[in-house]
Amino acid sequence: MKILHVLDHSVPLHSGYTFRTLAILRQQRALGWETFHVTSPKHHVARADEEESDGLHFFRTRVASGGWRSLPVLDPLSVIAATQKRVAEVVARVRPDVVHAHSPCLNGIAALRAARAHGVPLVYEVRAFWEDAAVDHGTTTEGSVRYRVSRQLETWLLKRADAVTTICEGLRDDILGRGLPTSRITVIPNAVDTEQFPVIDRPDPELRGQLGLEDCLTLGFIGSFYGYEGLDILVEALPALLALDRKTRLLLVGGGVGEQPLKERVRALGLTDKVIFTGRVPHADVARYYSLIDLLAYPRKSMRLTETVTPLKPLEAMAQGRLLLASNVGGHRELVRDGETGFLFAPDRPEPLVQAVERALSNRDRWPAMRAAGRAFVEAERNWRASVARYRGVYGPLTERRLNG
Repeated sequence: MKILHVLDHSVPLHSGYTFRTLAILRQQRALGWETFHVTSPKHHVARADEEESDGLHFFRTRVASGGWRSLPVLDPLSVIAATQKRVAEVVARVRPDVVHAHSPCLNGIAALRAARAHGVPLVYEVRAFWEDAAVDHGTTTEGSVRYRVSRQLETWLLKRADAVTTICEGLRDDILGRGLPTSRITVIPNAVDTEQFPVIDRPDPELRGQLGLEDCLTLGFIGSFYGYEGLDILVEALPALLALDRKTRLLLVGGGVGEQPLKERVRALGLTDKVIFTGRVPHADVARYYSLIDLLAYPRKSMRLTETVTPLKPLEAMAQGRLLLASNVGGHRELVRDGETGFLFAPDRPEPLVQAVERALSNRDRWPAMRAAGRAFVEAERNWRASVARYRGVYGPLTERRLNG
């Protein structure tokens, strides 16, 4: 079977989007399927029309700089037109059995047009809705004209795709609410490769010494610093946590648009000697940082994005036998069983987070069992082999229908 994936961006860029893509492509190839890959003009680091990265071949959609990029109204139309042209070229070249477009809808619309022109079925995968992420980034507001147009385009596309996949139950419920039948939607959940994330038995002594975390209660976060992650709430909770244990330290690994405001808030609170910002670290070293953290904190704020979309990082933490605290938003509730695989707390305020830490510390004797339960959950329900196998039930009927005319 040949599948042509249409992507917003890909490796060598690093993001949750590219890591999910890599996992899907590798596992589909392990199943014996041929995969081909087109990226949109938003893969801004493309240097050639075709490139190799992480052992995969990518067809790039390159657009000359300037021009339409300075015209925000025309930008989405230009992205669709350029992507459609490139997808059509690749469809004619590789003759796929299925075109599989991954959100945002600009990719899906472009892929739909190219696929229909060549009589190839289209699968559209929703990983998140652009308009909800844009609200958090401050590029639009909920209910704005841009927000409503984006929702209408997504709904238009969803109703015309031959099949729809998504990453979690929250997004599935949203899609159902737009009038699609249950039979056309398949959840392909986020997962992890447990071989790449083995259980961590002990802290890395060298790194712990370098960071000055000996004899400390270390709370931490590893990931991208977006506003919706609620890291400001974690920082605001630190004074109360220090009152509980003066050796508490906060380890923040990663970076992003929220990094500088977070550093400024730490300075304003006089906590610079209690918070360690590592910046982005090499992917190969991430497990060393995980090993130092006693309690991983995911204080996501409550908004449409976090209530409907499941994150990937908590699964990585559970796979490695780490203990976590997570805000009680919909995306976390799909992953964390309160008191069994982690601790949930009410979102948006520091006080519930402090109470969750107190609760965790008062149940130290249960930590080994909770860590084991988290690992078992990932092994049984959230491994990529089981997750990607669900595509068989999506692609199979489409290819059979095409063969039978």
